Parts: sequence; structure tokens; C-alpha cells
Amino acid sequence: MAYQGFAQEYLGMPAGSGCPAAGGSSACLLQQLEFITPFQLYFNPDLIFRKFQIWRLITNFLFFGPLGFSFFFNMIFLYRYCRMLEEGSFRGRTADFVFMFLFGGFLMTLFGLFASLFFLGQAFTIMLVYVWSRRNPYIRMNFFGLLNFQAPFLPWVLMGFSLLLGNSIIIDLLGIAVGHIYYFLEDVFPNQPGGKKLLLTPGFLKMVFDTPEEDPNYNPLPEDRPENQPRDQDQNQQQHPQ
Repeated sequence: MAYQGFAQEYLGMPAGSGCPAAGGSSACLLQQLEFITPFQLYFNPDLIFRKFQIWRLITNFLFFGPLGFSFFFNMIFLYRYCRMLEEGSFRGRTADFVFMFLFGGFLMTLFGLFASLFFLGQAFTIMLVYVWSRRNPYIRMNFFGLLNFQAPFLPWVLMGFSLLLGNSIIIDLLGIAVGHIYYFLEDVFPNQPGGKKLLLTPGFLKMVFDTPEEDPNYNPLPEDRPENQPRDQDQNQQQHPQ
């Protein structure tokens, strides 16, 4: 029963949420089976631009370390808030959702060029958490049954928790900064006097990810209208004449 429930949950995942979660799980599994090592995945500008190991631009976002508390913690938050965004404020706008991924990943990669960061997956997760929390400011949160606070404080609580675990908070701050830049350009600045929408999703993303809406003014040709289509009985008579 537990397996069936897990399978249903997995098959029911939206594509945008499922891909990062599946990618992170696959990278961890392959590393545990020793098919790959973190040295083949980490962000290295020299190997990317001189050795053309382009895959590192993506794999550094998918590796969350070996199996352990940190891995499961990041994967749960990545899947949960990625899915809530896709099914909430991005419902029916998969292209815009993917564009947020690309915009955030681009900014983090630029920062990684100068800050010697090797893996940016945690920063990506914090970015998603930040955007969700700012779009749901009145939701009350509970952190391990110890803290009660409103959603906009969640990224900062996660950063404090990371600090308690002895991790560097640079990654968390990067995720918060990129999340705020996206939120400001997408939700704040366009609603200011004189403001306008600066983040425009490219047309090719809309063609690939968004299902075109039916034109309410579409008028089918007479021969394509349902009332003019031959019935099954008529078709059978045409195929099998007496």
C-alpha cells in the first residue's frame, strides 16, 4: 500500500516540480552506486569554458550531497515548494515557471563565477522558498514544532537552521538575494507608478510548455461541424453497400 501511494504521488507530480526532484534523486543514487563522483558534477568555470564540460552548468544544481539528513531536508523542501508554486501562482503558466528557473539559475551562475561556489542546489531551493513565502505572506508556519511564524520569515529561519548545523550561510544568502530580485522584478516593480514588466517569458518557451488556448471566435468549416459529420451507421453503409 505504501508503495502504491508513493507511485501515485510520483506519477501525479507536475513536470516542473518532478524534474528537479528526479534529477536530484538520480544524482544522489548514481553517486551512491559509484557510477559518478561529485568531482564530475561540481561547478568549475575553467572546465566548462575551456574543456566544454557544459553539463556542469546543470549538474551543480542537482547534487545535494550523499544520502543523509541534509540531502533529505533539501529534497523535501525542493519538491514541496516547487510543487506549491507550480500548482499555485504559476498554475497554467508552465513557461513562466520554467523561465523563473532559467532566470534564477543564470544569476546564481554569474555569482558562482566570482565566489568559488561548487554546488548551487541549496541556493536554488531557498530561491523557490523565498518566492513562495512572499506570495503567501499570511500563511502561518511551524518549524519542527519549535517556532511559529508567518511565511515571509521561512527563508531566514532556514538560514538560521543551516548556521546551527555549521554550514556556510553564503549559499542561503545567495538564494534569498536571487529570490528577492525575481520577486521584485515580477511582482513589485510592475505595480509601482511608472513601473513595467521587465521579465518577459520568451515566446519559444510558451510554444514548448504552454498549451494554446482555444480561440473563442473559432468558426469551423461546415464539413467539420459535428452535425454534418456522417454517423457510424451511414459510414457502415458506405463501407458495406447492400
